[in-house]
Amino acid sequence: FFFLVTGAEGVGFVTRRMTQFLPPNLLALFAPRLPIPYLPPADENKKPLPPYQGISQFVSVFEDPATAPPPPPSQGETKTQKKARIARERQEKANKIIAAELEKWDPTENPQATGDAYKTLFVSRLSYETTDRKLKHEFSQFGNIKTVQVVQDQQGKSRGYAFIEFEKEEAMKLAYKQAEGRKIDGRRVLVDVERGRTVDGWRPRRLGGGLGGTRLGPDAINQRHAGRYSKNIIRCIMVSVNVCINGYVPLFLLVIL
Repeated sequence: FFFLVTGAEGVGFVTRRMTQFLPPNLLALFAPRLPIPYLPPADENKKPLPPYQGISQFVSVFEDPATAPPPPPSQGETKTQKKARIARERQEKANKIIAAELEKWDPTENPQATGDAYKTLFVSRLSYETTDRKLKHEFSQFGNIKTVQVVQDQQGKSRGYAFIEFEKEEAMKLAYKQAEGRKIDGRRVLVDVERGRTVDGWRPRRLGGGLGGTRLGPDAINQRHAGRYSKNIIRCIMVSVNVCINGYVPLFLLVIL
């Protein structure tokens, strides 16, 4: 649009014609501002501030640069150093907690422990829905079972591992050899002997012990096999499997004792 402005009346005419088509949000830009609020004068009885002074009176307190060596230059902490420091502080804190728990931990004084440690089988990596009755049904084929105890937390939920006490030690050894990797409730379990009361200096995983390295950190450094197997045995198993897959008959049968 083109407007011909001729004098003050023309300007007023064009302004009225333009503003009537503006939306409210643009009209708000031309609205007058609020008046400046009134503020009472400052309190005359207020204590005056002291006048500004120099530091000449404190120069004698400073160190003499001729006799005092300068402080070492301070360097800022890099992101990598900060990350390492936080990890170190967390590890130190965890070590203190573990040391305090180790002083109180005594597996021989556990009232919920099984009767005979040499007849007890440790079963881990259980499903949280697995019950004592299910475990007794799965392991009764190796021998008569005396007690089955699925370890629970304070809320009564399963912690994923259990202890099975057989009536005979031979039955426990048979289950130790043959039940490894058995699938129970959709999960392959890991079995081992009870080491808390049978191995000197043994510590559970929560106190910095345990077997294997399945929780060392990222997947690149964690081992996938059970801690009861050494790396040489795992290497032999992998070689035997590769030979069988390629169509050759292995020259030996590996039996894990």
